[in-house]
Amino acid sequence: MRRLCRAAAGLVSVCTLCALALALYVSNSLPDKFYVAQGESLTIHSPFDIHSEAENTFLPAEAYTAAGNTYSMNLRMIGGISVKQVQVQVVDRKSVIPCGVPFGIKMFTDGVIVVGMSDVDTSGGLLNPAKQCGIQIGDIVTSINGQEISSNEQIGALVQASRGRELEVSIQRRDESFTARLAPVLSVIDGQFKAGIWVRDSSAGIGTMTYYDPSTGRYGGLGHAVCDVDTQMVMPLCSGEIVRASISGINPGHSGEPGELRGLFLESGAMGTLEINDETGVFGTLYNRVAYHDPVEMAHAYEVERGDATILCTLTGENPEEFSITIDKINAASENDTKNMVISITDPRLLSMAGGIVQGMSGSPILQNGKLVGAITHVFVNDPTRGYAIFAENMDETLKVLPPSAKSA
Repeated sequence: MRRLCRAAAGLVSVCTLCALALALYVSNSLPDKFYVAQGESLTIHSPFDIHSEAENTFLPAEAYTAAGNTYSMNLRMIGGISVKQVQVQVVDRKSVIPCGVPFGIKMFTDGVIVVGMSDVDTSGGLLNPAKQCGIQIGDIVTSINGQEISSNEQIGALVQASRGRELEVSIQRRDESFTARLAPVLSVIDGQFKAGIWVRDSSAGIGTMTYYDPSTGRYGGLGHAVCDVDTQMVMPLCSGEIVRASISGINPGHSGEPGELRGLFLESGAMGTLEINDETGVFGTLYNRVAYHDPVEMAHAYEVERGDATILCTLTGENPEEFSITIDKINAASENDTKNMVISITDPRLLSMAGGIVQGMSGSPILQNGKLVGAITHVFVNDPTRGYAIFAENMDETLKVLPPSAKSA
């Protein structure tokens, strides 16, 4: 009997450990904060049958349904196992216009990005002044001798004018700012003074607009930042605009070789401002609001489900079409705001024409249950039929920081 009791106790201990491990796994897969539309309650879509209960049961019902209120909820699994405590913020339900149209991006950087190093052939041998004073690839040069820098030409002119005298260079490296003292050297090849760096001051490309708010004209697109092609650093935005673009062809994607949409900028004036270049996308204000699609509600992260969905994207010209996909995986607590979902392209026509997700489709809006749930952000290089997507809610959080003075149509 004692052996039986010990065995039973051991089994209970193992089961308890398994339950705690599962609760920890579920906790790590859920965010610490949820947004819930006014008048609605929090529902967690999970195969583990999670239910929520109010931390304070003495609050009046309107405390959990009125926009602007925040409250705490305890999430539990079957058997009452505690998962975590979360904050819930009640917000108004937002209605937006999903787009799926291509647009051209023209942006100028705030400072210039160091994209390469090059030794200078001097009378004393090969030297690199920039490297010697601590400048690195990916650094942003913001000023020289107190003069703000906004173009490659400015740096070239200041380096030449120095005649080899030391320059005070202000550098931004991620969250760190510092000053370097750079002494240009004379090249014996062309007789020019050089700093030993290659820099970039602008970028241009084509992406897909995700949605805009018809009440303000503010839009979101891409679902990820515009990054420098050489350093993969987020381009620091100084100024820019978006313009109309037309898709002229497709290079289909294959395993190990991402495809792309080929497009042209249309010379018909700017579509709108470009005011934010962020990890979650590019944002600004449209000059003219075109009804690309009927208005739909924006889904909150907790409403997104695994299963069938559709995307809007443009494969030819400027007219978006709807194609079928599936949402295979949801990671609401992802540390990377642009990789909240894994999706698969299932539409035969899209697979036939493009092979799946290709460059230029970033920002294509994802619709599910009549709501905008997110946008495509990345393709799996070894399987172009699959990729990552961002929650629309994450993009909209960034859009909210646009100042009230932003230009409106």
